[in-house]
Amino acid sequence: MNISKKLLERALGRREFFRRAVGVAVAAGLLPLARGQTSAQSSEGLPSFTGPGANPYWNGVNPFVTYPQKLPLLRLTDRGIQLETPRPYFRSPFTPNEAFFVRYHLDLIPNSIDLASWRLGLEGNFDKPLAFSLDDLMKQFEPVSVAAVNQCSGNSRSRFQPRVAGGQWGNGAMGNALWTGVRLSDLLKAAGVKAGTVQFQFQGLERGPGPQGKGSHAFMKSLDSNDPVLEECVVAYLMNDEPLPMLNGFPVRLVVPGKFSTYWMKHLTWIRALTKPDDNFWIATAYRIPDTPRGNTTPAEASQVKTVPIGNVNMPVRSFIVDPDGSSKLIMGLPSKIRGIAFSGYGRVTQVEVSADDGKTWSVATLGTYNGPYAFRTWEYVWKPQKPGKYTLAVRATDEKGNVQPDQGVWNPGGYLWNKIERQEVVVGTAS
Repeated sequence: MNISKKLLERALGRREFFRRAVGVAVAAGLLPLARGQTSAQSSEGLPSFTGPGANPYWNGVNPFVTYPQKLPLLRLTDRGIQLETPRPYFRSPFTPNEAFFVRYHLDLIPNSIDLASWRLGLEGNFDKPLAFSLDDLMKQFEPVSVAAVNQCSGNSRSRFQPRVAGGQWGNGAMGNALWTGVRLSDLLKAAGVKAGTVQFQFQGLERGPGPQGKGSHAFMKSLDSNDPVLEECVVAYLMNDEPLPMLNGFPVRLVVPGKFSTYWMKHLTWIRALTKPDDNFWIATAYRIPDTPRGNTTPAEASQVKTVPIGNVNMPVRSFIVDPDGSSKLIMGLPSKIRGIAFSGYGRVTQVEVSADDGKTWSVATLGTYNGPYAFRTWEYVWKPQKPGKYTLAVRATDEKGNVQPDQGVWNPGGYLWNKIERQEVVVGTAS
């Protein structure tokens, strides 16, 4: 689970970080364009639809905003806060803390925490309920680190057809970080799990009026006591070797490698051992998927199909083209670097393939450094176009379990589990 700190330092070089920050600020309109440049969005309106068949934008179509400890991010909503990471920040395997996406469900969230009084409590069906300060967690337990992707269940929801309710994310509701903290299993062992425990419930400091009549005033999630992922979970107090930003869960958050971010509880403050299945709204009603292959169904059948918590599955294998982004022409006869990221909740990405003819033929890309089975894997492919014209680039990934990214979409009422092959249109011009 430990990973070399040098990998992180190489991935987030200071000069490159600020170069990309300036690029995003220009895109946001916070800095002027260079002389001679024009904004593609200044002369034509943005489309009202960003789904398949409409040459979708990589990110959702939303305004840039700034929040404390954050660079300009794309705002979907402000109650609860939903902020999407812009495309340029995915050029490296580790997502900068300042650019990491944000997803809350309720509108009462902490903007300060008194560490003198804050405690992480273990209660319920334990031999000895315990409470730990942040200092206790740092000093009483062996620190461990894991590189893992945190991805919102609804990432890429704007691609769904027919459209579904919920935040219309583009592809930026995800990020990869080096998480350092305490093994969850060490905390459970210290408290002594009693026989009869069926689930562990996790609750943070996020509160507020949720859907009326649903008893959802607090955000809580649970994992089965026999789920193997419990052995990989970390209660993290560092993110990329720094304290967590407040909007990403300070002082500690639960890291659940391979699972969607709805289980990665921010501001984790209570861990409960339950003797009966959790029936709170966020488990029993929300974040459920059809119990079908790929969680797929149809609008006509959705109300009849059996559903299960999204925690019953891992994140499907995905890959993304980060560059080129289609904003400028490529030059015929000159090499162009196609690059991006890939990951899977089922383990190590073993192959990434790139197509320059809309998926008719494929070539194997070169993989970047391996930072762990649940981390982003960068990739690149050098393409030298021989003719001018329009091209459609595509990318697909394969993981160590043999899962191959499909070229078919998925549909379910929650807008979850999207992993269709990503495409990028580019134009190739001549040098004369």
